[in-house]
Amino acid sequence: MTTSHLPHRSTLPDVAFDAAAAARPLDWVGMANIALPLRIASADGGAIQVAASVDVSVDLRDANARGIHMSRMYLQLQNAFASESLTPAGLRRVLQGLVDGQGGISSAARVVLRYEQLLLRPALASQNAGWKRYPVEIDARLIDGHLQLGLCFSVEYSSTCPASAALSRQLNAERFAADFAAVHPLSTAVVSDWLASERGLAATPHAQRSRADVRVELRPAFDELPLTALIDAIEQALGTPVQTAVKREDEQAFARLNAENLMFCEDAARRVAAALARDPRIERFDAQVSHFESLHAHDAVARVTGEGARD
Repeated sequence: MTTSHLPHRSTLPDVAFDAAAAARPLDWVGMANIALPLRIASADGGAIQVAASVDVSVDLRDANARGIHMSRMYLQLQNAFASESLTPAGLRRVLQGLVDGQGGISSAARVVLRYEQLLLRPALASQNAGWKRYPVEIDARLIDGHLQLGLCFSVEYSSTCPASAALSRQLNAERFAADFAAVHPLSTAVVSDWLASERGLAATPHAQRSRADVRVELRPAFDELPLTALIDAIEQALGTPVQTAVKREDEQAFARLNAENLMFCEDAARRVAAALARDPRIERFDAQVSHFESLHAHDAVARVTGEGARD
């Protein structure tokens, strides 16, 4: 058959308009893990573009509608976050556009954006600096015209066990007493030399890399997403964030910080909660700290919830 004898196709079939079997509304319908460029604020006040994985969905409130306009929603997202930095107002516009694009069958929209935030961190003592990455997830929902913003991020830090430190100090004291039991008088120089020698360290406390996983629900009255400010507050509260560029003087400074910030997981959780509870941009928070034990084969964890500051 030649092409001239093929039947003319004026329209393509669209079964999405067929009646729905077992008709009922659906909470969310959409797509997951869409690759998109995302424009975010940089530390110097500018903007940078990062790769993001995005989930998008709308509700299907029309019980008889078989499906949503999924391809339309995908196309709406393609450049939604590439032209301007991410803000609550921008998220609201995108979500409202997703609802409007469904032609009346939806009343709510949701986007979940996952990416890594890079922050340049100075060394503790030297003049060096290095980039540190923080996994971020933003969960934005527009329901009945009300914007709900969830912000998740993780902060890694070091935790030194207070019990282990106390046990180590006891062994160090016992060795000191044994080594100098017969030395009289005892000079400061002799003690200083002993402390700087291998004999001066009978035991060391155990420490481990740890992580605080934080989720906050933001009050949408604010103009910006306070990600960097919240990360800074958590790292300052914990006192021992993991480092990037490290010279010997930086490592020594880090050892001092660990000694000054001995923490059980319970202590760390309370520090995180205290920092979040002071922030008026936070409606509610939920945080979990995990200490990936070097003593045990299991982890020590603590979880805390609360509310942000009220005016």
